[in-house]
Amino acid sequence: MTTDFCCSFSKEAARFCEFALNFLENLSFFYPKTSLKFVIKTMAEDAQSVYDGILLGMAEKHKGGVSDFLATIAGFLSRKTDFFTGVPQEQWEKMLLTTFRKAGEKAGEIEKQKIKEREESERKRKEILRKKQEAEQKANESQISEITDEEAAQIIKEEAEKKQTKAEAEVSKPVEEVSKDVDESEKGKLMPNSGNGCDLPNYSWTQTLQEVEVKIPFKINFSLKSRDVQVVIAKKSLKVGLKGQEPIISGELCSEVKLEDSVWVLQDTKTVVITLEKINQMSWWDRLISTDQPISTKKINPEPSKLSDLDGETRSMVEKMMYDQKQKELGLPTSEEKKKQDILSTFMKQHPEMDFSKCKFN
Repeated sequence: MTTDFCCSFSKEAARFCEFALNFLENLSFFYPKTSLKFVIKTMAEDAQSVYDGILLGMAEKHKGGVSDFLATIAGFLSRKTDFFTGVPQEQWEKMLLTTFRKAGEKAGEIEKQKIKEREESERKRKEILRKKQEAEQKANESQISEITDEEAAQIIKEEAEKKQTKAEAEVSKPVEEVSKDVDESEKGKLMPNSGNGCDLPNYSWTQTLQEVEVKIPFKINFSLKSRDVQVVIAKKSLKVGLKGQEPIISGELCSEVKLEDSVWVLQDTKTVVITLEKINQMSWWDRLISTDQPISTKKINPEPSKLSDLDGETRSMVEKMMYDQKQKELGLPTSEEKKKQDILSTFMKQHPEMDFSKCKFN
């Protein structure tokens, strides 16, 4: 019997032993051939965790692992308590086995729960992956489907009809179908496109005051080369088409062009683009070929002509033409008519003795 605790099987010794064993149940350890090592695990927050800090500090100082740590606890109980001497050996051995078994069962339950959670997490991950793969497979199956030659021909026909409908919708329409507020003389003429030209079934053209650009898209299923195309630009005529076939454009131009500054190129292997330099750069073309239906030049938007690129004299003349055109559309006098009216008004003021009430002016 020791004198540190004078009781036959001290309650303090039993409580300390229980705290020590509770700490040990939160340790994960393994058994190598020569020595016992342990790894400190994350402890559950419970009533005994108040001693974890102290016990962890002790455990870290035992390089020999759990066996050395247990030896220290046993030595403490031997030196400072009557744990081993206060009761028969069978009793303290039974207590140790009971406590350790209880801790082992608890640790086993916790480990089983962790394994179960990991397995459930893995099952859910695999299920999500399986559903994703099935969805991708269904999407691929819906995109890839075999069709017969008849179905393929029908699809090609429908696509061609759609393109034809779109091309017809883009063709310039007569003025009376677009606007009612127009001069009688302009009715029946075509509305200019956004480039101040015209969109026709087989080709389109745009213009500025300096040049005309023509685009001829060929409806073919192969790539064009320059040797496949026939383009003949003359001073007052134009001829465009595929060699050995009827030309798409053939006729007299609206006005004369400069041959040395007129060129053509092949664009996107299926479209011929022609640029014609005007000789008369003071007027708008109302058609490309003399046989084409005319456009309404009064509906032309002069902004694309880039007046800033003209010299001073030409620019002033063009601006005067634009002003006169606008005045005519509004039913107002042109600059020349306004000038004459101003002269007449000044003359009348200078000669008040004259009676102009019965005069008719033209």
